[in-house]
This record gives sequence, structure tokens and C-alpha cells, in this order.
Amino acid sequence: MAVAVLAAAAALGAAADTRPAAAGTPPERPNIVVVMSDDQTTEEMRFLPEVERLIGARGATFPDTTANWPICCPSRATFMTGQYAHNHGVLGNSPPMGGFGRLDSEHTLPVWLQRSGYSTIHIGKFLNGYETSPVGVPPGWSEWHGSKQTYTFYGYQLYEDGQVVTYGSPNEDPDDPADPASYSTDVYTDKAVRAIEERAPSEQPFFLSVAYLAPHSGRPEGGGTSRCVDTAKPAARHLGLLGDEPLPLPPSFNEADVSDKPRPISGFEPLTEQQITRITKNYRCRGESLFAVDEGVKRIVEALRASGELDETLIVYTSDNGFFHGEHRVGSGKNRVYEEAVRVPLLMRGPGIPRGVEVADIAGNADVTATVLDAAGARADRPLDGRSLLGLAAHPERYHGRELLIEQDAPTKPDGNPRGTEYQAVRTSRYKLVRYWDGQVELYDLGADPYELENLRSDPAYDDIQRALLDRLDKIDECAGSDCRRKPALKLILPDRVRKHGKRCRTAGDFVVKVRKGGGGSAQTPIVRASFRVDGKRSGTDRSTPFKRELNSRLLRAKRKPRIEADVELLDGRILTLRDRVRVCR
Repeated sequence: MAVAVLAAAAALGAAADTRPAAAGTPPERPNIVVVMSDDQTTEEMRFLPEVERLIGARGATFPDTTANWPICCPSRATFMTGQYAHNHGVLGNSPPMGGFGRLDSEHTLPVWLQRSGYSTIHIGKFLNGYETSPVGVPPGWSEWHGSKQTYTFYGYQLYEDGQVVTYGSPNEDPDDPADPASYSTDVYTDKAVRAIEERAPSEQPFFLSVAYLAPHSGRPEGGGTSRCVDTAKPAARHLGLLGDEPLPLPPSFNEADVSDKPRPISGFEPLTEQQITRITKNYRCRGESLFAVDEGVKRIVEALRASGELDETLIVYTSDNGFFHGEHRVGSGKNRVYEEAVRVPLLMRGPGIPRGVEVADIAGNADVTATVLDAAGARADRPLDGRSLLGLAAHPERYHGRELLIEQDAPTKPDGNPRGTEYQAVRTSRYKLVRYWDGQVELYDLGADPYELENLRSDPAYDDIQRALLDRLDKIDECAGSDCRRKPALKLILPDRVRKHGKRCRTAGDFVVKVRKGGGGSAQTPIVRASFRVDGKRSGTDRSTPFKRELNSRLLRAKRKPRIEADVELLDGRILTLRDRVRVCR
């Protein structure tokens, strides 16, 4: 009789919700540095070569990372809590449903880290609304340099040492500032470097949060004459360096046919030449503003190296959300469900993270919180909707059956009627399905159509897939904790063992493995593909029931206990890697 190995994770108990789902905590608690840009796309990583070199090339890159709510305050609240927006309750940038005042600041990442023995430092932008809040230092922070005039590159204020401190003049000409040293990106970097130098001699680990404004638009406008008026302001030394940079023109740029898109996209007219000129200027100024961020990350890494702390520090680089540059006829902004807005960069290096790997599986911004807590050996006091990424980085080729929720959860107008533009969406490794509050639906096969050009909602060939994804969305649209990260329940079925030379083993000849559904979990969706490997080398794919394969006997005999793996894809686009080691008879 075949031996069944259950490879899916069992549902976590309520008490386990507050710990990140991970492979384990490093023996020594590292320092942790999280650098967050503002409104940055994954494409704009091309303007950050030092970030790529010092973090990505020396650690792990997560190229398929999604923000739960692609706008500033809800996204940053997710980082502070490790929860989806429907759980942390920050549903926008402004009151009454959004803003800093909606965050339960007593139950956040810095509180949990400080409680576990970390020194915690924040520099730069915080949640929208902190600017006008009477709160000085939010709970959990040992050192605080929070922006009280967030969207300003020169002539801004920070709350520090119990008082508001002004840097530069609000009347600066951003093209020729009288005090270029007051440029916010550089000031934030100076403070980050100083914080590292001051804390490195201590045995107490530190958590450093550096939140740059770039490449978000900002003031001052220089009397309206600035080259970068109404957009991001580069440091004076970088102004004009991208003056001839062409605007990227992906297939989704100024999309030719938007009739299959929901309202209001379906009503957008093609972009005019004047609009494209404005988009191009915006793209160039944003890129130039990122050069100082790139320099800042390099200085932070150099400070860690000089202090002897680099190898003991987890460094994370990410952004809160993406941005549009004319894709789908959207000239600017975010807060829409398309990849340009929801995809964010995510790179990390540090103890236990292999060098130069690219993680195949999808990730979400709620995972960053769980990752930090896992590395720190700290515990949250609220359920975490994300999972630690340390295990994903350690085994970048594996899939974990993931599905992520994207949401804009404000379903009614003041008169109580549906607004129509708000949505909930489920994102898997292959598909994205979006359900709007007024009944509109979008379905994209991201494997075949990464630019989301063809809405498949009415394609009968995708009817079963659409139903499966709607079922998954119903399962996670109000999820919390472990219910947001259940794996499909699947089994890897191995051949019967025999006794040879006094040991139990499996014969290499006719070595057939199977995949089937297990009990419980979230695998009600049919299997559509199983791809098999032996010690990382391909050994065939099966696309039909019973999803079994006779493995290559030469590969099996190469090692005494080879590793058997199967990447199992479900109809809804979730992929789970099943694995086991077996003793092969000699």
C-alpha cells in the first residue's frame, strides 16, 4: 500500500496567529533596517543600482510582491500591523475612515519590537494625518524624527526631542536651493547614519525605519517655474540627469482598447500628446529624485559595515505602492487594482538569507511585518495576516500555495449607495480576479497576459477558473490571521517501501509518484498540473488525472536519499511545492 505524506500545513491555532509563519528564528537577534520609498514602481528600480547591488545581489529579491491596498496610509498601516486593511481599519488617507487617527498605535510593530528588547528609531514620513495630529511620539518608538510636513522636499518640519524643528526654507527654489543640505532625503540619511553610529557599540539590537518621500510629488514649487513643478523634486545635484530619458512604453501604455475594462477606465479617452509630455516629465523627475535615495541606501550600508554590524543586520527595501505612467490610459496616481499600482519592489539581505536569489513565489506587504518579527524573535499581540519570508528566501524555488487579497474597502457613498469603484481582488501566482461593489468583474491570466490587456470575465474557456477564484475570494475577503494564509491540502504519494539489506527503502525501477488532494485545508479546487523534480532536476510534468510520473531512475540513483519535489498547480492559479526525501534501494 502506498505511503501518503501530507505536505500541507495544518491550520494554525489561535495562539499561533501572533507569531509569523516561518522556518525559525536566527540564534542571534539581528539589527533590522527597513527603507521605504513612496509611490515607487518596480520598473523604477532601474534608477537604484546601489540598492540592487548592495541588497538584491547580496540577498533575496521578491519580484512579484503586492500591496494589499495601493495607497499611502492603508499600506503603511499594513506595515505597522502585519494585517490587511479590513482588519487594521485604516481605510484611506483621510478621516473619518482613514488617516493616522484610525490606527490603533498601541498594537503595532515598534511596540512589539520594543517590548522584546529592541531600540526603535523612525525617520521621515509616517501615516498620513500624523502631520496635524497632537500626538508627539507614537507608542513604541525609542527615537523619533517624524515628518510634520510630509510632502515637502525643502522647508519642512520634523518632530524631534519634544519639539518641531524646521529644515530649510519653504520659499526655496528647488532648482537652485540656497540650502541644498536641507534636502529631505539627505537629511533623513544623515539621521539614519548617525543612529547606526550611536547604537552600534551597544549590545541592544535596533530597529531602524527610514521612510523617504521620493519619488512622491512634493513642494516647494519654486514659484511655479521649477523644471519639476507638480511632481517629485530631485536633489539639486541630480536635476536634469534624466532630461533625455525616454518614457517606457509597455503594451499597456495608452491602451488601445479599454472597452473590456470596468467603469471608469472604459470611459477614458486616449492620452493626448500634451498629457504624454506631462507624464514624461513626471517620470524623469521621479527617477532623478530616486538617485538620492540610492545614495542614501549606500551610505546606510556603509555605516553598518564601518560599525561592524552589516553581517548582523537584516536590511529590507520596499515601497508602499506603485504608480501609473500612462498605463491603461491612467496618466498618474495609484489606488487602482492594476499591477502598475499594486506591485511594489521588495529586496532583503541579512543573516540566513542566501546571496543573489530571486524568489519564485508571490509575496505581500503584510509579509514584511511577519518577516521582521520572525527575525527578531518577537511576538505580535494581534493576529498576523502575512507570513515570514525568511523561509521563502532560504528556498527560493519553492511555492507555498499562496493567495493574496487586494482591497479598497469603502463600499458606500454618503447617501448609502454603492460607489462602484471600490473592489476586492484575489491574486494567485497566475491569476487576478477583481470584484467591484457594483457587480463589475475583471479576470486576468497574468501568466499569458502580464500587462492585463484582456479581461477574460466573459470568456467561456475561463468560466471554471472564474468560479474557482470567486470561491477563493469569498474565503479570504474577511479573513484574519491563519485563515489568510492557509495552504492547499495536497499529498505526495510515494511507492511502497521494501526491506533490503535490513533497511526499508524504495526501488528505483518503476518509481512512480502521485499527487492528490488531502483532507481539510483549502484544496477544493481541481489540480491542473504537477511538475516533478529529483534533487532540483526536472523529471517530467503531468497535466491530467491521476497526476503521476515515473521518475528518472538515473537521477534517483545519483544520491542515497534524493529529494523528490512536485510543483502542483490548482485551477485557481495557486501553486504548492510538495517534497520529501526517500531512501533508494541499492
